Amino acid sequence: MTFDAPADLARLPGDPPPLGSLASAAERGDAESLVREFHANLDLAQRREICFDYGHVDARRGLLRAFVTNHWQVTRPAVRSDFYLRSQQTLVHAIFRALLSRASYPRVLRQLHDDCLGHPWGADQSVALFGDPSSGPFQFLFTGRHVTLRADGGTDARVAFGGPVLYAHTVGCYIERPDHPGNVYWPQALAASRWHASLETELARRAIVASIPHEPPLGFRDRCPGLPLADVSDAQLAAADALLDELLGHFREGDRSRVRRCLEAQGGLAACSIQFARDGNMSAPHWDNWRLEGPSFIWHWRGFPHVHVWVHVAADPGVPVNAAHGRFLHDGQDPLSQPAFPFSI
Repeated sequence: MTFDAPADLARLPGDPPPLGSLASAAERGDAESLVREFHANLDLAQRREICFDYGHVDARRGLLRAFVTNHWQVTRPAVRSDFYLRSQQTLVHAIFRALLSRASYPRVLRQLHDDCLGHPWGADQSVALFGDPSSGPFQFLFTGRHVTLRADGGTDARVAFGGPVLYAHTVGCYIERPDHPGNVYWPQALAASRWHASLETELARRAIVASIPHEPPLGFRDRCPGLPLADVSDAQLAAADALLDELLGHFREGDRSRVRRCLEAQGGLAACSIQFARDGNMSAPHWDNWRLEGPSFIWHWRGFPHVHVWVHVAADPGVPVNAAHGRFLHDGQDPLSQPAFPFSI
């Protein structure tokens, strides 16, 4: 199954700049070549502001290229600001588009529009570059409220995406209504709920836990609670694999393949478990909070009070990860709180 974009997602006020000649590379998912072009177009003052050594450690956020949280901007300048030329903004848009699947791209535009109070794309997002794309490993980060995307140019072959990523959405209020009307990612939870409903009674019971772990840390665990997928039938394991395909459908093909390679290095889905949490289950019989987890695999789906999805996948559980929950903004950046919902992170 794919999540086709509704027609009303096609255009939004303040859409990104048109891709023009960059459209082909963006559609192919060739983010890394676009990052190299972006870097080559930066002047010295811009590089001083948004470019860092590969191993740069931030005083508050630690190893910066490995950091993730649900609401942050990695650098001070907004993409849509006078800091960047219009052509540079177009390059950032092309990289952003390249990191997402065709189906997911309009959903993320809708998510950013909703979560950033209708502000234009790029007004509340920032980017950073780690390493030198012309001479060695590098990573490009696109960050904002409810989005972290990475373009990885040889960062660490052991980790998918180059590090943990996040996608999230809240529609209208901090605590969404049951079944999350209008949430662009809720169909993923419905797919997981259908998989759980297909299990025999005893297996379904074993998959239910009191709660899934609180949001970050995203460190891997030696033992995972819930239902081991090694205990389900071949048909149910195949259905779990189809569920994973739906989750991976958020990202470009290259990152989907990389996740699969990392997963296979640690025993595949049969080495994972799945958990469905009673805590926060406001949409019963559907599941709001659930988690697919393995030796070096985390797909953490939190639907209460609104949707946050944290993803960390590696071929080796020893890879660095640096995660937090909450706002990590620079002075002057918009906290994006509705007056009635001061905690809308």
